[in-house]
Amino acid sequence: MLTALLLALAGLLVLCPVALLPRTPLGARLGVAVAMTVHGGALLAALAFAGVGLAVLVLGGLPPVALPLAGPMGPLTLAVDGLSAWFLLLLGLAGACSALFALAYEGTAPPRQVAAYPLFLAGMALTLVAADGLTLLLGFEAMSLASWVLVAGQHDQAENRRAARLYLIFAVLAAACLVPAIGVLAGPAGDLSFAAIRETPPQGWRAAMVLALVVAGVAAKAGLVPLHMWLPLAHPVAPSHVSALMSGVMTKMALYVAARLLLDLGGPAQPLWFGVPLVVLGAASAVFGALRANMEEEGKTLLACSTIENVGLVAIGLGLASCFRAGDLSALAALAAGAALLHALNHAVFKTLLFLGMGEVAHGAATRQLDRLGGLIHGMPWTAACVLVGVGAAASLPPLSGFAGEWLLLQALLAAWRLGDMAFQVLIVAVAGLAALAAALAAAAMVRMFGMIFLGRPRTPRSAGAVDGPILARAALLLPAALTVLLGLLPGPMLALGAEAQRVLVQETMEGRARAHVVFVGDGAAAYWPVGVALLLAACGIAVWAAVKRRAPVFGREAPDEPARGPAWDGGFAAPPPHLVCGDPLTQPSAAGLAQPLRRILGQGVLAAHEAVDMPSPGETRAARLEAGFRDPSEAWLLAPLARVRDAAVARAEKLRHLTIRRALMLPFATLVALLLLVAWLEGGM
Repeated sequence: MLTALLLALAGLLVLCPVALLPRTPLGARLGVAVAMTVHGGALLAALAFAGVGLAVLVLGGLPPVALPLAGPMGPLTLAVDGLSAWFLLLLGLAGACSALFALAYEGTAPPRQVAAYPLFLAGMALTLVAADGLTLLLGFEAMSLASWVLVAGQHDQAENRRAARLYLIFAVLAAACLVPAIGVLAGPAGDLSFAAIRETPPQGWRAAMVLALVVAGVAAKAGLVPLHMWLPLAHPVAPSHVSALMSGVMTKMALYVAARLLLDLGGPAQPLWFGVPLVVLGAASAVFGALRANMEEEGKTLLACSTIENVGLVAIGLGLASCFRAGDLSALAALAAGAALLHALNHAVFKTLLFLGMGEVAHGAATRQLDRLGGLIHGMPWTAACVLVGVGAAASLPPLSGFAGEWLLLQALLAAWRLGDMAFQVLIVAVAGLAALAAALAAAAMVRMFGMIFLGRPRTPRSAGAVDGPILARAALLLPAALTVLLGLLPGPMLALGAEAQRVLVQETMEGRARAHVVFVGDGAAAYWPVGVALLLAACGIAVWAAVKRRAPVFGREAPDEPARGPAWDGGFAAPPPHLVCGDPLTQPSAAGLAQPLRRILGQGVLAAHEAVDMPSPGETRAARLEAGFRDPSEAWLLAPLARVRDAAVARAEKLRHLTIRRALMLPFATLVALLLLVAWLEGGM
């Protein structure tokens, strides 16, 4: 297994320079062949990652192996335990679907984007299999660099440049936090191997510093509120197969780092408050992301905001697992950890499906704006069916995969009254309410998105002529759609499969409570029967269909084979003029109109939502106009102050140009002395 893993990593690294091979003047075919080779190799590597992850989960972990490479802090080592294997499986499944979609559409992509794609996959895989801090940082930064290149691919557009610049700032912030966090974890000995860190986990102020640095770094990379501003900007401008990986997998790499550094390497003796920051930030992110998804009018931006919500739910589960472990409630700790891991996997699959489906919509209808779509279910039935599966999972509808993880998380929150003092219990009650609100808002956002895109009448001629894509694109949608259904029906076996991952986090598993057909919470109070729910819903659907067909009106026939069909009700509007071939847009709801109730109820306080009606003066023939919008509070509370600090720092730095040579030489000398004093203090204090 280790050989297969190393070959997959090496193959991805070899594909990077292959993608940059010089093109001949008549090299259009060569460029397509190179791109197809690279994406085909990425597909094989992704399948290898999924196979290794599944094999390790079934057969057991792989011990650390030192690579024939050494850094200043020791050799680079690789290992695969249950936690690494779970996320490798996640990476492999989503990566395979993404590569299939790239094979369908990315044959003519620029060489720099083709080269960055295998590096992106390799960086994520190296992050997962790292057995020391230096290797983990190398993989994490390779992932960040490659994804930045992919985001900045179409840099001739101003919005792409802004998104890439903001993404790079937050990526640098994540690195600036994680590098010292791993250094503090290593302690005075300076041994960065995970085995050495586990023997001497941080305590006291070291633990508090590690927690603060890791939470800040992970929030910047995973898109947790308030460090989420880059995510709704960067994901839409990247190619669809890259957006799927960024949203479905890359954000999980940040959560994996949090789980590894805080729950695994942080040790089991941390206090109750150690998990509170993740719980609080996760709850805020879940509600904020779901609410903003209801306000967005562009498909991929909407899905990116939905990712903020789901990342927040996983963060709640990880923080709650840490709190339960601190309270010596091992069974509940395993429940929370299992919920977090299961939802991370399920979200990776169905969010990959949704982003690829949105990419298919963009290829067919030439837009992702909700107000320019509609009626695509007729011309793109395959895409509509697959996206409907993903929408159902994102809306947490049973028995699809999105329901099981969120249900387990809510059960863990409801059981948290056993833990801590009154203040913590009040906090958990608030978090439980916010998690339930986030689930409801997410369902509303998904219903709005699917209805605007696939139902109703086409709003533009291009939408009316949209058709499903080639066979590879259909396969890229059918695979995650099938996995979404399968994972939704088998949460028990998946939780049992991830037992070793749960053991790494909380030293307890859900093996006895996760069975093939049912999942028990643990105290006998609640259980989830996914297959039973599926059969019940299927029976209800068949009964409704039979009743509708039986009561269908008869026009001149005694026993019609199909219900009689007629034109859709036009709502009382007049017939459209001839030049509006797709009908009058005013007779269909708009994205802003569907969002109006939530914008008025919740958006004004959270997102500074606003509405303004421009009424014509008496005698004017122009129509009234409603202008609605919102503003992310992070722009005013975080980005604007940071911009002012940046400008002030630049102004002060400009003054250094006028220093004499003597004063200029004193600056590095004083910095060196300060660093030596800091090292001496740390050596003495530790």
